[in-house]
Amino acid sequence: MSNSGDSDGFEDVVNFIKDISWSELPPEARRQAKLSTLDTLGAILAGTRTQISEIVSSVAEEVWPGDRSTIFLKGRASEVGASFANGYTANALDVDDGAKYTRGHPGAQIVPTALALAEYLHKPGKETVAAIVVGYEIASRTGRCWHDSHETYQACGSWGSVACAAVASKLYGLESDEIRQALGIAEYNAPNLPMMQAIEHPAMVKHGMGWGPMTGIIAARLARKGFTGTPSILSSPGYESWVEDIGSRYIMTEDNGVTYKEHASCGWGHPAMEAAHQLINENEIAVDRIEKIWVKGFHETVCLHIDHPSSEEEAQFSVAWPLASLLIYGEVGPDQMLEDSLDDERVKDLVDRIELLESKELNDMTSRTGRGEDRVGRWAASVEVQLEDGRRLDSGITSVDLGSKNEWTVRKIEDKFRWLVEDVIGPSGTRETVEKVEDIDCLSSIRELTKLFAADRSN
Repeated sequence: MSNSGDSDGFEDVVNFIKDISWSELPPEARRQAKLSTLDTLGAILAGTRTQISEIVSSVAEEVWPGDRSTIFLKGRASEVGASFANGYTANALDVDDGAKYTRGHPGAQIVPTALALAEYLHKPGKETVAAIVVGYEIASRTGRCWHDSHETYQACGSWGSVACAAVASKLYGLESDEIRQALGIAEYNAPNLPMMQAIEHPAMVKHGMGWGPMTGIIAARLARKGFTGTPSILSSPGYESWVEDIGSRYIMTEDNGVTYKEHASCGWGHPAMEAAHQLINENEIAVDRIEKIWVKGFHETVCLHIDHPSSEEEAQFSVAWPLASLLIYGEVGPDQMLEDSLDDERVKDLVDRIELLESKELNDMTSRTGRGEDRVGRWAASVEVQLEDGRRLDSGITSVDLGSKNEWTVRKIEDKFRWLVEDVIGPSGTRETVEKVEDIDCLSSIRELTKLFAADRSN
């Protein structure tokens, strides 16, 4: 039974999910899927060091016990449990990717869903990559419709539930009407996740990351049994032009189609971090000579108001803490953001010299960029630094481009992966993972990859 009111564009969505194969994917989509898989694996493996990972892994084994899929470096569970735990772990350090139109993190939901299901179903690498591409393309289109239709800014597990249902539908091999139902079931049962509430009061709930994989997989399983759902948002006539290009336009291959992070913290703070870092380096300023730092940013930047974090989540949803860490240590990764790093007196001292200011100019620039009207601004900030000798230096407006294909090369993604995981799985495990992902399309079973992350393989 088809859902009523399906548009031609939605039929294109259903057909894309059902029929797209590795052989039909353009080379750039294959490449991008491999990069995003490696980037997400790095986020998951690094995230296993966090408190949230310990909690969700333990709960997943209790609630969804089984031996179907791997909880990275922790244990095993059903495919639902493994994807739930690995999803939360992938976002545990906020170093995972973003994508066009989603206003959030797709890879931390899509990749855990695809790997857990492909492991359980003995799927080869080519089918797994095709499902990952499906996930990203559905995430961008659903996210665009979702944010347009919801007044309250909702976090990732909401629209991500639909994207994960698409991934699961692909790997389960659902028929067309079952796919329609799966998307509708996932959308109807998607969690309500008021994002700014988690920004104002940072906690482990964060982006609701585990609920996307869980909801999506269960939705697909229900649809396969004949359970029905309401019409998908992707079938709404008002959004037809946003979805009808699926299969001919691969959003994930475009500049900023998928965005990557250099720092383990909320991306809204990255322009300020880059502005300050460049200003200090270009002027060869010693950190102990800084008397005051003023950060001018768009509204969401200023919402990252935590100065002295008491948890890993508070550290990520801050500007001052990662900015100070970057100026002192030259990086913002696990070593700066895990809980045992939050008593660092040098960082605390510099944090006390940082003030956040909201800028109407930067608000306007960010708003235009978000609407797709202005690519120049992207996310931007400016920083002024006052030195102890009275001099003041101004960075001017500094923007970041987290998704430039020229910037985020294969080499850079691999370097980021090594930076995040060598201390977790060792140099040999790191090298083997990079090689497996590079040749993922040659794997007869995705288990050749996931076996590298068994609980007894940690460094």
